[in-house]
Amino acid sequence: MHVPGWHEATKEWQDSGDLQMVGIIQEQHPDRARLFMQWKEMGWPILVDSLDLLETTAVPMTLLIDEHGVIRQIQPPRDDLEAVRSGFVDATFDAPGAAADDALPPMHAAAAAAVSNYLWEGDDQDAVIAAFERAVAADPQHGYTLFRTGVAYRARYDSEATRPGDFQRAVRYWERALSVDPNNYIWRRRIQQYGPRLEKPYSFYDWVTTARRELEERGETPAPLVVEPGGAEFAQPRDSFAVDAASPEAPALDDRIYRDSGEYVHVESTVVPGSIEPGASTRAHVSFVPNEAIKAHWNNEVDDLIFWVAVPPGWQLEHRAVTVPNPPETVSNETRTVELEIKAPDSASGRYELPGYALYYVCEDVNGICLYRRQDVALVVQVGR
Repeated sequence: MHVPGWHEATKEWQDSGDLQMVGIIQEQHPDRARLFMQWKEMGWPILVDSLDLLETTAVPMTLLIDEHGVIRQIQPPRDDLEAVRSGFVDATFDAPGAAADDALPPMHAAAAAAVSNYLWEGDDQDAVIAAFERAVAADPQHGYTLFRTGVAYRARYDSEATRPGDFQRAVRYWERALSVDPNNYIWRRRIQQYGPRLEKPYSFYDWVTTARRELEERGETPAPLVVEPGGAEFAQPRDSFAVDAASPEAPALDDRIYRDSGEYVHVESTVVPGSIEPGASTRAHVSFVPNEAIKAHWNNEVDDLIFWVAVPPGWQLEHRAVTVPNPPETVSNETRTVELEIKAPDSASGRYELPGYALYYVCEDVNGICLYRRQDVALVVQVGR
């Protein structure tokens, strides 16, 4: 359903009780839908179908359902509300006869078990993922199972139970699903949400900032988000690959700087998409997480964290180097994230490990020693099949 348009067009019918609005969203992060609904002042129920159990391949879809639960129209014309009123809102429908057969195809037993685990035992995310992995093993070419397995991995990545590599595994499963059905709108959009500007149809969450500002101006507290949208989710699409000439020069490589092998800061990199065609671009997400076990934290009284990637000849970088500005606090222990886009040359083919490294100041414990450290990071990109 084109939610804002239909909400505004049918407000009179909603207020009179002649029409009840209900939405179903295929959103990985349903709390963002809650914020959108609050912003647009839509008080009707929203159901969450993160796994795409309806098996829709395109959105938005508007259905007119009568008092008996029967779908009477699909994609009714919003520009002809009189026809909607006479043909549905003011119409009376006879009760149906025998119940219709289930329109959804039956799931493989392992896939059904995985879905049940996700819906009813979601707190044990390790068990949920294990169930989906069994479902994939039972039917490795079932697109919906592949997509749902990616959803489960991304859900664990966003939780306290996150495991290294969860985000990249989610992306790989979404890519596998899309290879089964390249026409599936929802699966393609999920990858584009985190992917490069050249592949984006629009900015996915640029409305969040506006929504929060307008809600605060109305005297309301914006609905909280469990996971804040990242740079890729705010990024605007571009028609051509752009290189930022104003970005800082990459720091001179100095092998004398001591390495952090992950003792102080855990680094995880994800490339979206992980597999691209020659001449295409991808977006790298790199996160830096201080080690809580040793109370590691950032020293913010010195230089910013800087991240640099070396690419082979013919490759292009959106930024030569990316910095993460220090917050105003003297010390902090937040996760720091950098994103940058990389474009492969038309002649590229095969698996590439693009070497990069980060430089940062990190301290151990509250009054522990502060160190200047380098950590090497490889970005893996597959070009071609």
